Amino acid sequence: MANVFEWSGKTSRGTIETGEITAGSKEEVIAQLRRKNITPTIVKQKEKKGGLGSLSALSFGSGVNDKDIVIFTRQFATMIDAGLPLVQALEILSTQVENKFLAKTLFAIKTDVESGSTYADALRKHPKVFTDLYANMVAAGESGGILDTILNRLASYIEKAMKLKKKVKGALTYPIVVSSIAVLVIAIIMIFVVPTFSKMFATLGGTLPLPTLLIIKFSNFLAGIGGLLTLVTIVGLIVAFGQIRKTKGGRLATDKIFLRLPIFGLLLRKVSVAKFTRTLGTLVSSGVPILDGLEITAKTAGNTVIENAVMDVRSAVSEGKTLAEPLMKSKVFPPMVTHMIAVGESTGALDAMLSKIADFYDDEVDNTVANLTAMMEPMLMVFLGGTVGFIVVAMYLPIFKLITLIK
Repeated sequence: MANVFEWSGKTSRGTIETGEITAGSKEEVIAQLRRKNITPTIVKQKEKKGGLGSLSALSFGSGVNDKDIVIFTRQFATMIDAGLPLVQALEILSTQVENKFLAKTLFAIKTDVESGSTYADALRKHPKVFTDLYANMVAAGESGGILDTILNRLASYIEKAMKLKKKVKGALTYPIVVSSIAVLVIAIIMIFVVPTFSKMFATLGGTLPLPTLLIIKFSNFLAGIGGLLTLVTIVGLIVAFGQIRKTKGGRLATDKIFLRLPIFGLLLRKVSVAKFTRTLGTLVSSGVPILDGLEITAKTAGNTVIENAVMDVRSAVSEGKTLAEPLMKSKVFPPMVTHMIAVGESTGALDAMLSKIADFYDDEVDNTVANLTAMMEPMLMVFLGGTVGFIVVAMYLPIFKLITLIK
């Protein structure tokens, strides 16, 4: 698997240069530098920072978002297609883009290209902005003389990935927001409203109905030390979950749980299939070797279970097996996907078949999100209405009893 290495070296002119290179080993970095007439003095692997969440793999980081990359890629493709030299196009865009960090990055890339680096090698020095997928597709476009076509394809890929991420965020955000509001409303009623009724009932005396007693006791618990303990427990669980996700074993275990969740697990599995087929299809159609494509796809999977399965498939393919056979054995991907990939391999149209699968699962994600929203909305309304209704009835039961006695 490729890693990011930081290097420092002396050029043939005697100047000291530094930078970053994505490579499989330290020796590979040294070989790349020597080909550029640079004598390396320091080569060390860059430390990786852990991250949370299965849907953050598509982020370009450092304040440069997906939209910035799409706009730049579209504009750059148009300029290349119009016949502008590479360096001139980079110079124009480095002064035109609104994102300052991206502008500085493009200027650095332009300088590297002027010094003799290929565009793809210059991109690889900025892994926080341009992913391995981006750099490898550009390399394939440069070697094939179809850089403008590849850039348009990249922009389309990122746009579709953005839409997919937005759909999943929307599906997860709605129930979380509504549930949080429901819990907040109930907590306010229990902590501030119920004690007022409780004081009134205490002055009246007599025996309170069972529902009223239960609500008053729960209110006293939340208003006292119990509420603080509940809050501390919730915060502690969130922090503990974050720490577990930072470990390799914990991330794998939680990713397995995510995929097995009753409703959301199915949605995440469909998203993973759509992401895998879209990424691999885009790479293969752009001329990236299948083994490199599988490695890049695994790193952008966003789920450890899927990542491990794809890396196992890569190992099997490197031994001479077809893509479909190890995919089927992994039992991570649905049978329909593996059968369609097998057909694509046998007919020599693997990239087209992967794109069709991705389009199909994009539609499946749309339908699942729509069904999930339609199902969750009435359930949450029933929960909120039922809980608040029970509290209101429990508080008014003693008043109804008092009115009956007065009559």
